[in-house]
Amino acid sequence: MTRLARSLDHAHQRYDVIVVGSGYGGGVSAMRLARAGKRVAVIERGREVVTGEFPSRFPDMRHEMRVTGARMSMGSETGLFDVRIGEDMHVLVGRGLGGGSLVNAGVALRPDPRVFADPIWPGQLRQDGLIDEGYARARRWLRPARDPQATTLTKYKALEAAGTALGVSPIAPEVVVGFADTVNPAGIAQPACTRCGDCCAGCNVGAKNTVALTYLPEAVRHGAELFTHGRVTHVVPASGGGWRVYIERVDTPAAGNSQHLSLAADMVILAAGTLGSTEILLRSRARGLALSDRLGERFSANGDIIAFGYGAKVPVNAIGVGHPAKVDGLSVGASVSGQLEIVDPDNLANSVTIQEGAMPSALAPVLPVMFVPNGRLLGALQSLVSGVYKGPFASLQTFFAVSHDSAAGRFRLDGDRLALSWANAKDEAVYQRLDAALAALVGKVGGSYVKNPLAGSVMGNQPATAHPLGGCAMSADRTSGVVDHAGRVFDAAPGKDTSAVHAGLHVIDGAIIPRSLGVNPLLTITALAERAMLHVAREHALAFGD
Repeated sequence: MTRLARSLDHAHQRYDVIVVGSGYGGGVSAMRLARAGKRVAVIERGREVVTGEFPSRFPDMRHEMRVTGARMSMGSETGLFDVRIGEDMHVLVGRGLGGGSLVNAGVALRPDPRVFADPIWPGQLRQDGLIDEGYARARRWLRPARDPQATTLTKYKALEAAGTALGVSPIAPEVVVGFADTVNPAGIAQPACTRCGDCCAGCNVGAKNTVALTYLPEAVRHGAELFTHGRVTHVVPASGGGWRVYIERVDTPAAGNSQHLSLAADMVILAAGTLGSTEILLRSRARGLALSDRLGERFSANGDIIAFGYGAKVPVNAIGVGHPAKVDGLSVGASVSGQLEIVDPDNLANSVTIQEGAMPSALAPVLPVMFVPNGRLLGALQSLVSGVYKGPFASLQTFFAVSHDSAAGRFRLDGDRLALSWANAKDEAVYQRLDAALAALVGKVGGSYVKNPLAGSVMGNQPATAHPLGGCAMSADRTSGVVDHAGRVFDAAPGKDTSAVHAGLHVIDGAIIPRSLGVNPLLTITALAERAMLHVAREHALAFGD
């Protein structure tokens, strides 16, 4: 597999555009602007992991965990999984060239239309018609599809049986996975999905349409330079115009090069994710950059929950087998193959999407240990002896659910580190709704609902999310948000109009989303990025095709 990135030793001092982060927002921005002829640099904090290098054994997975909290820090700075342990909420995000696309479930859904009808969004989003074009462009590049064999999979059938408790039948959602051999729009040959179930540990088949296999190769083909192992700390206006980006290297530089460097650009796009982009702007404000007082507000967990059903009386087969397969003849499916959609026509907040999931094969050996603290010692020990593909864990159900919360979380700096505050987050009404629905599903097939198998450990009883949103919320002006409808950062300097923006400074990722979406956010983040690039093209008379 051809590698795309290089060491920061090769970086030039100035670019037309610097993109910070390489997930959906960063990939779109880098590709579009490189196609427009701009000299683009992408700075990624993580490392490049290509097809075939994702963790397939538990020792490998353990080394990919970067866990940090108020009083702890462990694991590699470039681990694929960035786990933030918080006092009010935990957050899990991906890290690497391609961002969260490397290790997410790949579910591509468009939110209920009522989400965008919320007046929390700036009016231009509904008025200029470009959000539909953004979704169309996102779909062309990510190519979401339904698994044609979804209904034959055991875990889908288990969800179907459980769904009768709520009077809902499952459907096969679209996922950014190819189920036939293909050549993608970037010219990359991709084989068909083997249904190994390891999507959330990284696809070693090459069938998942990650940013690293779509937008980023196209960006490189048009001259973009991609650099890994660079942690951007803050940005400041550069003397003579534009911006200066300060970077701390997390690798070992070549002899004679510093561990710290700064690069200049006319345009800077922060696409480091909800946590990363918000943290960079908070540090930048602490160093004097005039930014909105709303910075850090409107954090949403997207009504997220990951939970389990233990001891079901029906087979589930929801533990990945990996590639090459660890178990012959077992077809698990993509990480998500079926979902239940519970829509409340009168109150959007009550709508819930529940997906069956698959645990990656690299986690299989530790699953029995995870469930020991929950009084399931006998079954767990049985599985330690017989393996998780037999016995109790062959009927383990994994659920990914999304809904709506109040987006009442707030980021701040604690010293020089990002901290999240959300008093009483665990008491949000969404968690009671999800608990009731999931308990009913699990009970229908004879299992026990396990909200958090690690409760009582370092994880505690706080809620956790893999879909963090907000912190740099878009709005009509700086009195209620941080960026405008196109991701341009508001300028809060004295005497400036409330809608004035910093020329050339943008945020384009999940941080700009001001509320929960109620669905997995990858397609919407990509669509908003495509829409933002259309506005950049109009503003600067650029052309970059479809």
